Amino acid sequence: MTDFSTYSPGLHALCRFEQIAAEKLTQLDAFHGFTQDLCADLGLEIVGASSFVFENQSYTASYCLKESHICVHTWPEFQLLTLDVYLCNFLQDNSDKVRAVVEKYRTFFAAHEVSISEVYR
Repeated sequence: MTDFSTYSPGLHALCRFEQIAAEKLTQLDAFHGFTQDLCADLGLEIVGASSFVFENQSYTASYCLKESHICVHTWPEFQLLTLDVYLCNFLQDNSDKVRAVVEKYRTFFAAHEVSISEVYR
């Protein structure tokens, strides 16, 4: 039986990336391709996805994962995005995977300023 007094359901990273080239913030297809490859490389299973492109070509995208979720919202007019990554710890501690996902997105977007809050749930 699981000892729930010491069990951590997962790590939730809430990120703000700034000083990003506008083209990275308006290319939803590139983001989708990168996310699909990233999930495959890290053994994360996408069970659903939804996205929307706004008039200025900014986008919001959400991936429902077997392990939880990845969400992004872009603002090319301000050269920033917010990223939300949560992976639960059902069979293993996925904290390192959360950090790897965040770092790979930071590299993909070539963000110069990064603010990350980690919340253990």
